[in-house]
Amino acid sequence: MNQAFKALSDLTRREILDLLRKKDLTAGEIAEHFHITKPSLSHHLNILKGANLVQDERRGQFIYYSLNTTVFQDVMKWLLEFVDKNERKGDE
Repeated sequence: MNQAFKALSDLTRREILDLLRKKDLTAGEIAEHFHITKPSLSHHLNILKGANLVQDERRGQFIYYSLNTTVFQDVMKWLLEFVDKNERKGDE
């Protein structure tokens, strides 16, 4: 969970996730949306993969990146439980 929050703390990584929300993309297709070096993009993708927010799959010559929605569900569950606990504390 900590790696997911660390990954989400960066604007570029959040923008990458937003792109992948629409469809699976190759690193080259992702790079078209940013003005960063290929090593920087690779670094961001590795952090997202390390947090299990993104998965990669080789299709022929290309590697496609896609969202791992399971981790997003876990993060949302934690956030909702966190908010619920705080709301209950406020009612006491």
